[in-house]
Amino acid sequence: MSQPSWFTEAHEGSGSSIGYRIERLLHAEKTPYQTIEIYQTTDWGNLMVIDGCIMLTSRDNFLYHEMMTHPALFTHARAKRVVIIGGGDCGTLREVLKHEEVEHAVQVEIDERVTRLAEQYFPELCASNADPRAELLFIDGIRYMAECEPDSLDVVIVDSTDPVGPAEGLFNAAFYASCFKALRQGGILVQQSESPLAHLDLIRAMRGAMRSAGFHALRTLPFPQPCYPTGWWSCTMARKGADLAGFRERGAATKQFATRYYNAETHKAALAQPEFLREALGD
Repeated sequence: MSQPSWFTEAHEGSGSSIGYRIERLLHAEKTPYQTIEIYQTTDWGNLMVIDGCIMLTSRDNFLYHEMMTHPALFTHARAKRVVIIGGGDCGTLREVLKHEEVEHAVQVEIDERVTRLAEQYFPELCASNADPRAELLFIDGIRYMAECEPDSLDVVIVDSTDPVGPAEGLFNAAFYASCFKALRQGGILVQQSESPLAHLDLIRAMRGAMRSAGFHALRTLPFPQPCYPTGWWSCTMARKGADLAGFRERGAATKQFATRYYNAETHKAALAQPEFLREALGD
């Protein structure tokens, strides 16, 4: 009997690795921006890998997409205009469009091939791509935000890869200043912010850059994510001209759409930071 094949991603910074048992390679290509691979696993559905880093699996991506979306949209009073920077697999777009108050959601992904491969291998994530409220653009998100009309957006979601390669420019004060300018009063920026266990220095640097761009209300929300380093991930919310002390708890508790992880209780739980994170971030 042949030995099973595994895809393993080593995380040098944390001295750990994550691996998945593979049935076969479904697709591999090098785009002008990155190398994308799609595998079929034995237990986790399809697996997308970009430049050797695990992006998502069919089995657990709902954790990330729901937490990148619903805490921000249930914190905002009524988000009508939303921009997603990155998010080429379209899972975040799908979650955003579950909110009836959203009138227009723009997804700005630099690499169109990510979306086209998601449509083929993760079609459930692309179920809302044809929604008339959705607009998919395949351009540079940094430039898009820099050219955005001031005070025109309610929520900006930065659903990016790690801060290397095409995503490196999404983690600095200049980009956050563009987001701040584009947001209306009370608007919210939310960005994936890596693992609280392995990337505290990055989280602190992100938050410092957000403050220097004008955001003063910040919250980092941890959540489980088995396919990412340490199995524990986070997103960081920053708000323009308002605090992040509460959210529309009743609305979250009575939401009229299905989720698999997010609810009012998991939202409250994410706001209750563990002691080491509170001490490290000064919240």
